[in-house]
Amino acid sequence: MAQSMAEIMNPHSIIRDSDFPDAPEGWSREQAIAAAHADKIELTDDHWMLIKALQSLFDRKAKPNVRELHDALEEQFHERGGLKYLYGILPGGPVAQGCRFAGLAAPSGAVDKSFGSVQ
Repeated sequence: MAQSMAEIMNPHSIIRDSDFPDAPEGWSREQAIAAAHADKIELTDDHWMLIKALQSLFDRKAKPNVRELHDALEEQFHERGGLKYLYGILPGGPVAQGCRFAGLAAPSGAVDKSFGSVQ
């Protein structure tokens, strides 16, 4: 499905990373790596899985709230420790920091220093 007017008018002009089909227009792995590098984070397979999950969640629902994102991420990463694990690999918060790496606008309330962020 077309994501933007540019894609509708020129469907072959937008090149997307096949590993990240739900990425926002203009997003690239290089941007994610640069944002992570600025935060002194080396992206692992789990980081990329989180980025892909966030992009998919935002593709399905234009403006998901923090609670929906937390619930979905808790479920997806349950075997690794859920949100506790994700806060360990993204100390700025899996939603706030993850959205920045994924090229997405974090929903309001994603950064709350009193609610689990370890930065």
